Amino acid sequence: MVHSMTAFARVENAGAQGTLSWELRSVNSRYLEPHLRLPESFRDLEGAVREALRQGISRGKLECTLRFTEESTGKTLQIDRERAAQLVAAAETIAGLIKNPAALNPLEVLAWPGVLVGDATDPQALNAEALALLNQGLKELKAGREREGAELARLINERLTSIEEDVVTLRELVPQMLATQRQKVLDRFADMKAEMDPQRLEQEMVMLAQKSDVAEELDRLSTHIIEVRRVLKSGGAAGRRLDFLMQELNREANTLGSKAFDPRSTTAAVNLKVLIEQMREQVQNIE
Repeated sequence: MVHSMTAFARVENAGAQGTLSWELRSVNSRYLEPHLRLPESFRDLEGAVREALRQGISRGKLECTLRFTEESTGKTLQIDRERAAQLVAAAETIAGLIKNPAALNPLEVLAWPGVLVGDATDPQALNAEALALLNQGLKELKAGREREGAELARLINERLTSIEEDVVTLRELVPQMLATQRQKVLDRFADMKAEMDPQRLEQEMVMLAQKSDVAEELDRLSTHIIEVRRVLKSGGAAGRRLDFLMQELNREANTLGSKAFDPRSTTAAVNLKVLIEQMREQVQNIE
């Protein structure tokens, strides 16, 4: 089964140290593009998070946001005096470079990450919780991508069926259209009141048959349809393969259009291109 690259998942866990939550959003992209938003105290998790994403997702732009609300019940706030002193010293250095600097606001120092802290937390335990929650979120994200992938496959299969019907119609029309064109050639010779040279007539008929022969294009269309269905059924990271097949289908439709010599075949060729373009748009969202 194929997977869409578009999905959303949100997971949350309230533990002894506080509440962790992940928001995962994915949209289509040619490559895997993870974008992480982590609290400062979880920055050392970045490598492990990126590896988890690489293991679970092969394509798509991923926006991953981790939030942590620390449990405050029964905790006392403390000031990291060393960090606060470093910030004040840095602020005074900057103030010396500025004419008429504004006075330093103590609340601005307190708002700086790491200055105001509660009771000590267990970073290793929190990191483990965050990674476990991420894996849960990835499962939900992949389930959403799978559901949408199934719908995309259904839509593509519907259009493949319509293309197959057009191919059958064209195969049935070709002999009739060739007979009509043959009669037009005969009528042209008759209108010219020219003596009908059998050799010249045969050459005209051969040229007409060559120009109008679409059997190879119809055969290749049928072959590509079979391959698209196979790829959709086999699943995995099928997006690039399907995109290539859409290009091949479009190539055959263009050739059919260039060989069209009858309004019915022209209409069928245009309809093929419309159906192929609709499939191509769906394929852009497949992983």
